[in-house]
Amino acid sequence: MTQQYAGLLDRIKAYTIDMILIIVLMYFFSEVTASFTEVPNYVRIILFSILFVFYDPLFVSISGGTVGHTFMDISVRQEVNSSKKISFPSALFRFIVKFLLGWLSFITIGSKKKKAIHDKAVGSVVIKLSIKK
Repeated sequence: MTQQYAGLLDRIKAYTIDMILIIVLMYFFSEVTASFTEVPNYVRIILFSILFVFYDPLFVSISGGTVGHTFMDISVRQEVNSSKKISFPSALFRFIVKFLLGWLSFITIGSKKKKAIHDKAVGSVVIKLSIKK
């Protein structure tokens, strides 16, 4: 069976699910910190920064994808060996490039392996885990 790569629509849907989840988690953290009498602002900033910066790289390096990727049945893998996940440093660099370039990063997805700029930067591909007939 040939490897199928995730298209732009699947990736945008996964990204949207992840952004909604991050907003919900930020609200949850906000409510939890509000329940304490005095929480310094730097603690809130650290919590939100950790959530925003490390959500994508941790999930991608540990499980091969974020919650959005799981819902869309896609996974981020090494280009040279699609059975292996990418490392945490690679996932972090991939996230930084994706964050800095924003939607511009997705312009190159039309290639054969449907790689975005952030995938090219670290040698990753986004594959479909199951083929729907």
